[in-house]
Amino acid sequence: MPANEQLTHRLRAALAPLEQVEEIKMFNGIAFLVNGKMCICVSNDELLCRIDPSLQETLMERPGCRPMLRRDKALTGYVYVHQEFVKTKKDFDYWVALCLAYNQVAKASKKKRTATK
Repeated sequence: MPANEQLTHRLRAALAPLEQVEEIKMFNGIAFLVNGKMCICVSNDELLCRIDPSLQETLMERPGCRPMLRRDKALTGYVYVHQEFVKTKKDFDYWVALCLAYNQVAKASKKKRTATK
């Protein structure tokens, strides 16, 4: 299933004021990198949010929120939020703000080395 176009459009608009935003295909959707770091992603009909790992337990209590699983194990610092729970501007802005706040302190992924001749 392709990324939800409505969610993608809303994220583009929300992140438009920022200077260093890049879109790449990732996680079965479109990821938005802010300052070179994965910040938030539209994957099918959900937002994949990169959040402060210390908030994960608390955020899991919010409706529509589920962990990102890798090999059947929850990946700390990443949660999915179903589109039904970000319909209002207030709810949508809440998740975007959480992702942007963590992006300021998150570490960038290590760049993969490319083979040289």
